[in-house]
Amino acid sequence: MELKVKQEACIGCGACVANDPAHFEFDEQGLSHVISQENLDSENVKTAIESCPTSAIALEENEECHCEHCDCHKEEGE
Repeated sequence: MELKVKQEACIGCGACVANDPAHFEFDEQGLSHVISQENLDSENVKTAIESCPTSAIALEENEECHCEHCDCHKEEGE
């Protein structure tokens, strides 16, 4: 899974940054962006997603994983 902010939908309200500063911060344009892909099952990530008034935040399947610390490359049963 990959945490994403759809920049075209973000209005910079700050709910995600307030609820989960470990995963989100503001960019130069005042819009939210993801700063960490670690611990995506945390309650704070869920709260940030639910608190977004424009539904700009999502956990999506990665088409190609670029992380080094997950098990997404392992086959089921390994």
